Amino acid sequence: MDEARAREILAAAGLRAADASLLALGENAVFALGDLVVKVGRDPELLPRAERELTLAGWLESAGVPAVRAAEAEPLVAEGHPITLWHRLPAAVRPAEPRDLAPLLRLIHALPEPAGLTLPRRELLGGVERWLRLAGDAIDPADAAFLRERRDSFAPAAAALTPHLTPGPIHGDALPRNVHVGSEGPVLVDLETFSSDLREHDLVVLALSRDRYGLDPAAYDAFTEAYGWDVREWEGCAVLRGARETASCAWVAQHAPVNPKALAEFERRVASLRDGDPEVRWYPF
Repeated sequence: MDEARAREILAAAGLRAADASLLALGENAVFALGDLVVKVGRDPELLPRAERELTLAGWLESAGVPAVRAAEAEPLVAEGHPITLWHRLPAAVRPAEPRDLAPLLRLIHALPEPAGLTLPRRELLGGVERWLRLAGDAIDPADAAFLRERRDSFAPAAAALTPHLTPGPIHGDALPRNVHVGSEGPVLVDLETFSSDLREHDLVVLALSRDRYGLDPAAYDAFTEAYGWDVREWEGCAVLRGARETASCAWVAQHAPVNPKALAEFERRVASLRDGDPEVRWYPF
């Protein structure tokens, strides 16, 4: 789904597509529309996740966690694609930093399981097959086969890990880009990967950012100090990191059919995994 297709879906839902400004294009096409943010799901299969995300927003509000608030309790559906509506946050006072994420994660990691809502496991590798399917013949079949083999290797290893932290609700994609720093402080956004699983999932994300994506080590240290623990001390860290790297490679692949830069980044990532080089720089996409 490209921007033009996403706008067609907005129009089909009766929303003012011509007035919408594209904010991001990834798993969802995200638009600003007046005092709303509108998220258009890339694939009809994402409807159950969109429904859960809206329910989660209500749960987090009742728990007092600073997070984005839903404008409608149920998703719209247009041409099979889920569309969710959110209250637009005021302008950020500064970019979010890793240290802003830590207190939000501490709040989430202190929560019990939500009453009346069963959170899924963090199926980190669950999207690999769909992303590779969306990539189609834009990627080398040998690369797709390599990632499937990695998925099949890391999935049982991750399932057998012994956690250091008590398992429970997690964000699932804990990065500063999913935090908005407004005048009243940091607010969590993007709830679609919320799960119930090893809390370490949320912490490995920034450890990988430090090693692969060029995150300043000082910023990482500020995060671990604010959270109170460094996941790299845990013996299971390498397994969760390997699983996340596999998923991150496959996620980029879905953009390859329409974006040459995505294909180049995909090939960079796969080559580094084939070579077993943990320090090759990856670039956010």
